[in-house]
This record gives sequence, structure tokens and C-alpha cells, in this order.
Amino acid sequence: MHIDILTLFPEMFSGILNTSILQKAQEKEKFTYDLVNFREYTTDKHQKVDDYPYGGGAGMVLTPQPIFDAVDAKMKNTKTTPRVILMCPQGEPYTQKKAEELAQEDHLIFICGHYEGYDERIRKHLVTDEISIGDYVLTGGELGAMVVIDSVVRLLPDVLGNKASAPEDSFSTGLLEHPHYTRPANFRGMKVPNILLSGDHAKIKSWRKNQSLQRTYERRKELLQDFPLSEEEKEFLSRLEKD
Repeated sequence: MHIDILTLFPEMFSGILNTSILQKAQEKEKFTYDLVNFREYTTDKHQKVDDYPYGGGAGMVLTPQPIFDAVDAKMKNTKTTPRVILMCPQGEPYTQKKAEELAQEDHLIFICGHYEGYDERIRKHLVTDEISIGDYVLTGGELGAMVVIDSVVRLLPDVLGNKASAPEDSFSTGLLEHPHYTRPANFRGMKVPNILLSGDHAKIKSWRKNQSLQRTYERRKELLQDFPLSEEEKEFLSRLEKD
């Protein structure tokens, strides 16, 4: 996978892209990236990339020309049709399902805006996806793009050391993940559940599934509305409700 990131502040990405899992993914040649300062594509003699909004109002709006030209330049260098992603608080709420969808692509282009907003022609005629990481406003799209890139790259084949890690993540199964424990078995009087020390893998698997169901029921009950429950799982949740 190749990822292009259009931003006025490329220096913001140096840490996250060259640390931890993302760095290892590059070393394994699972993805490459290019940081593009779209100010370099402006035809304005003062290097401006924003202007006052038509009709008046507060703030400045990113002009279409430098962003369109930057995307055009990136599309000339690819054999595939990239997904062009606009980071925007008005966009589609980001989910694990969306991360899994984007992880199937060969080329992603992220547009990270600043100021009051984007010229609407960018939204209507250039992008394929608008993504929001939450119902709040940041100073720019960079932090949101980092979140999306991290969540996508870790899903690429062989990026994570344990192949079972990603499929068992919270939301990947449709439920929140079960609790985890490690050594020591007894820490300050707080003990690991005996079932996890039993060596009975069938019982451990059942316990983890029930714990996942219980955690989802207690914390994100709405996730269970469309989850395909077995009869056994329905009975377990029924007992939870009675308790």
C-alpha cells in the first residue's frame, strides 16, 4: 500500500510514521508514504492556499486549486485509482469496519485541512470518502489522518507479529474485547481468574466469549442490536439482565 498525505504541516507526521508498528511495517515493505505540502502547488504569487469565504463570515477557506493540482500530480504516478479521503468533522463516523475496508486498497490519499474549512468543490468533485473520527473539532485534519493511517496499516498482512491479534480486537468481531491478564498470577492480592490458569482451552475460549459479551452489554449495549447471537449467547445475556 502507498499513502499520500496532503498537509500544510508535514513535520507533524514524522514521529508517528517512523515509530513502533508503522516503522516496522515500512521495514517489512508493507506500505510506503509521501508527505505533500500542498502549499507547493499553489499558483498564487504569495503562496496563499486560503481566502475569505464568499458571502462573508468568520475564518478562511482552503482554495481548490492547490489541492486539486496536488491530487492530480499524485494520480499521474499511480497505476491504480486511489481513494481520496477528506478528514472532516462532517464526514462519516470512523469505524473498525471502515478501517478493514480501506486496508484492502493499494493507494490512499489523505487531505488534511486547516482554517475554517474547504471550498465545497473539493468535497463534491475530488474526494471519494469523508471521514470524521468523532463529534468534535480539531485545529486540522492531521491528527485524524494519523488515527486512520495507524488503524489501517496495522491491518495489512503480516504487519502485526501475531496474526490473531487484529481479528480479535474490539469491534473486529462486532463486540468489545475480553479482559486480558499476564504474570504474576497474584499481584497485591488481585488474582487472575482460575479458568485462565486451568489449561482447558475450550473452557477458556467460552469464558472469553462470555466476558466479551458481558463487557459489550455493560459498556456498549447498542452494539448487540445487530449482532448475530447464538441461543447459548442469548441465554447468557438473559441471565445478565436478570442479575
